[in-house]
Amino acid sequence: MTIPIKTGAEIEGMRVAGRLGSEVLDMLTPHIKPGVTTLELDRLAHDYIVNVQKAVPATLGYQPPGYPAYPASLCASVNEQVCHGIPNEKPLKDGDIVNIDVTVIKDGWHGDNSRMFVVGKGSIAANRLCQITYEAMWKGIVKVKPGARLGDIGHAIQTFAENQGYSVVREFCGHGVGRKFHEEPQVLHYGRPGTLETLVPGMIFTIEPMINAGRREIKEDRKGGHYDGWTIVTKDRSLSAQWEHTVLVTETGYEVLTLSAGSPPPPAFVTAPAAQAA
Repeated sequence: MTIPIKTGAEIEGMRVAGRLGSEVLDMLTPHIKPGVTTLELDRLAHDYIVNVQKAVPATLGYQPPGYPAYPASLCASVNEQVCHGIPNEKPLKDGDIVNIDVTVIKDGWHGDNSRMFVVGKGSIAANRLCQITYEAMWKGIVKVKPGARLGDIGHAIQTFAENQGYSVVREFCGHGVGRKFHEEPQVLHYGRPGTLETLVPGMIFTIEPMINAGRREIKEDRKGGHYDGWTIVTKDRSLSAQWEHTVLVTETGYEVLTLSAGSPPPPAFVTAPAAQAA
């Protein structure tokens, strides 16, 4: 496995792309309320990325082997949808939870991130799942430093989530990101400490745990007997949540590249200065 190591100029390009990806979510935040459709959110994001940021939505037309071309500029995964939900005309309702996953390409560099949103008030259970998933992502992020191992990240996320009574999706993982949407390494959200690749400065990858309120098993979403080629749901139809940041391994720890003015603050247990934007 060859894991790309970014140079100073390349890291600067990734900082810009990461900030832009986060700013798309900032822009969308006030629009995510009961009655809006995810297709309308997609239209807003597309217009902002293309016309304001002068960037490219990475998901639009993205077609890895074995998949149809993805038809939208963001992924919107609602309630039991785990990931890759395609925006549609169904209005969001009070109490829904939705993950909005956005990747922008700026000057050839990919900025990849996602956030959870509770539509309206939301139940105690829904709010707790979203909060614990956010904290689980950060439990992984704070493990990032030179000499640490990828297994340390996965172990921290898994043990935290499972101790809270949740399960961790195994079939999808974080990934290296740069000039390509998906590079090495794969970043598992479960595992054993002291295993897998050693982190070195200049590595950039996403940490994006998918946490289920019920069991961890997933399946293709075949509502109406048709599969759109992308949308994944929990097998038991329990709620699922996901958060995602793009993270750089620095000389002393980590830097989160997908931060902007509207980013939710890190949890209280995150004290490292590196948690703040450079």
